[in-house]
Amino acid sequence: MGQRVAWADSPAGGRVAYAVSGSGPPLVYVNGWLSHLELSWALPAERGFFEALSEGRELVRYDKPGCGLSTPASPDHTLGHEFDALQAVLDATGSDQFDLMGVSSGAAVAAAWAAEHPSSVSRLVLYGGWAYGPDVAAPEIQTHVLGLVRQHWGLASGLLGDVFAPDADGPTRAAFTRYQREAASAETACAMLLMAYRIDVVDLLKRVTAPTLVVHRERDRAAPIELGRRLADGIAQARFVVIPGRSHLPYVGDAEPLIREIRRFLGLPVRRRAALPALTVRQREVAGLIAQGCTNREIGERLGIAERSAEAHVERIRLRMDFRSRSQIAAWYVATGGAN
Repeated sequence: MGQRVAWADSPAGGRVAYAVSGSGPPLVYVNGWLSHLELSWALPAERGFFEALSEGRELVRYDKPGCGLSTPASPDHTLGHEFDALQAVLDATGSDQFDLMGVSSGAAVAAAWAAEHPSSVSRLVLYGGWAYGPDVAAPEIQTHVLGLVRQHWGLASGLLGDVFAPDADGPTRAAFTRYQREAASAETACAMLLMAYRIDVVDLLKRVTAPTLVVHRERDRAAPIELGRRLADGIAQARFVVIPGRSHLPYVGDAEPLIREIRRFLGLPVRRRAALPALTVRQREVAGLIAQGCTNREIGERLGIAERSAEAHVERIRLRMDFRSRSQIAAWYVATGGAN
């Protein structure tokens, strides 16, 4: 399964990158804190999660302004800016009525959109979310995390990886740590995290009329389960489902229970597990050298092949894995430790 990346002009300025995969009725996906459309497609666990959502649906994902492949629109980050980005993507894809899914802080955005635009949302899925940001952590913890992100982004990305993905193996956690830093600058990451801590959509929840599924992992380390329960309690037609696990990222740990709940709620059959793309031994060697930052000429010298042959190997990797860039190849290699 491949993804198509395009850009939409935001009403607030800047360009919003979005990706489309699969086919069927649209399912629009609102990310949480940070995202990067290309790098997320390179991480096997995250790509597998999105492919599972794309079977029987046209999955539409996007990078928020200043994040991933999108350009900045404002130094601030508010619910209004979130709505502008989502509207730009909906206009570009021609999506008038759709299923809507929000994860983490994106759950509040999705719920607010469903409340403000009830005729556009057929079904609403909320995972690992909350309605009132100040409840996510004590004020002193929020201040500490924001200061750490602002002043020591490299250190903070590693520590937050431990919080968001405690069940990840070493390579996946290393790839996610690197992913965060490539997805956004420290300033943007801090502004988006501040919005997550300040967001308040409690009063909007009672206006959500779409059938709603709220799913939360029972030991989520980033968003305590009580926050998900309150989110569900505020929506008249919500069903609250607790699944095992402690990782906040939906694709880390055992993602199958979450995938099953979502697909069942959307009226989709049990999915067929697709075989993951695999590389040859030589292609894995090339991918490893790309991860080290080698050029095609340097790859050729290291492997004793012509530069043109190295270039051909890189192109075959991109085609086989549905990658657009060397950064994706490097991210895949880090996440897998070079193994298929």
